Amino acid sequence: MIRLTGSQNQVIKEVRALKNRKEREERGLYFIEGVRFIEEALKEKADIKYFIVSDTFASDNGHKQLLEDMKKIPYSGYIVPDRLFESISDTKTPQGILAVIRMKKLQLGDFTLTGGIAVILENIKDPGNMGTIIRTADAAGCECVIVPDGCVDVYNPKVLRSTMGSVFHIPVCHCESVEEAIEFVSSKGYKLFASHLEGSISIYDADFNGSIALIIGSEAEGISSGTVEKSDQLIRIPMAGSAESLNASVAAGVMMFEAMRQRIYRKR
Repeated sequence: MIRLTGSQNQVIKEVRALKNRKEREERGLYFIEGVRFIEEALKEKADIKYFIVSDTFASDNGHKQLLEDMKKIPYSGYIVPDRLFESISDTKTPQGILAVIRMKKLQLGDFTLTGGIAVILENIKDPGNMGTIIRTADAAGCECVIVPDGCVDVYNPKVLRSTMGSVFHIPVCHCESVEEAIEFVSSKGYKLFASHLEGSISIYDADFNGSIALIIGSEAEGISSGTVEKSDQLIRIPMAGSAESLNASVAAGVMMFEAMRQRIYRKR
């Protein structure tokens, strides 16, 4: 590994720049941190440009196997002092390892729907919600998550951490608008279910079998009137307590796992 010590080195400056969305998009790069995330990236053969480790990480025998695995792949590796690593990390307590990865940004036209559960997001702004929805969609066996413009950047470091590696498992497709996403899935025969406080039917009475798309709006704004009009069914999540609404990622999880439950039950 190549040793870097200066904060003005081009590699260090690039990692700092990648905390900015515009820089990520212009360079076609993003970075991830942490042992588990790096292991997932290696397992899924992510297009890694280079990795950086701290002195403490490199000297820890517990990480010996991971470092050996990383050396087998032809990309650059750098080792830096702990304080320099802390200055480029996006976490409060960095583990001492990060990787810069080339984006493979899927567009709608790059993905073939297979008749499962598609998830369409509208104006999801919170990084934690975005990452958790992607992770939950992966866990629930959804076939893709569609992210129109207007949502938080999927490659935001906080989003990526919240996915816990699921960003490498489930296709995340990008498009210009919710209208484009709806038109795409509708043309493939998908039934559109939109989460709405005034939904006419409970999620437990809705039929989530077959080709379906679940539309999730932001916690603050919900779904737009245009999306309401284009939806086949407005659905609601029954609540026994006094809360008026659920966090967007929690609502998405309840819907996705109910859809998964119905599919499992139907197969029995």
